[in-house]
Amino acid sequence: MDQSRLEKQIQFICEVDKAKNIFRQTKIHDGTRRENDAEHSWHLALMAFLLSEYAKESTIDLLKVIKMCIIHDLVEIDAGDTFCYDAAANQDKLQREQKAADRIFGLLPEDQGKELRALWEEFDAMETPEARFAAALDRVQPVLLNYLNKGGTWQEHGITKAQVVNRNSRINNGAPELWNYISDLLDKAVEKGYLPE
Repeated sequence: MDQSRLEKQIQFICEVDKAKNIFRQTKIHDGTRRENDAEHSWHLALMAFLLSEYAKESTIDLLKVIKMCIIHDLVEIDAGDTFCYDAAANQDKLQREQKAADRIFGLLPEDQGKELRALWEEFDAMETPEARFAAALDRVQPVLLNYLNKGGTWQEHGITKAQVVNRNSRINNGAPELWNYISDLLDKAVEKGYLPE
């Protein structure tokens, strides 16, 4: 057994435990606290196999989607969570995340580091069927949680329906039926006063 390989893998595993301390803007279903990146990623991985029948392309590599869901936010260990509606914070997001990806995926043995880095880049590019579906799930999940906690982050930050639609209409690229569901949910959120028009 290559001890240095195992040591690198264990070092990475221990390092990414820090994702449990990266708190997102989105609150959990009952609104009592913010979710962390590890919870978010687990939720997406679960959604990936439960909702795979709604992927736009019928022949997606589900394991690849699940891997993307699990690793897509690991860069936030160094780069921090960037609120999707914060224009100023999003200006240097790519640079911060690229630097973080260099360090975090660089902890792994070279073959695994390259694989995870490639998956992370593929997810961000949203050009493959798998990346479009994973990115769709990444947008569906916070909408569901904001709806469940009666507007949560939307109300905290004065987010409008137009902003939510603008951010999340890409769901349609990876999962049109899920976009239809979310569109209806946003209408209900407006009706209930959770989300201003």
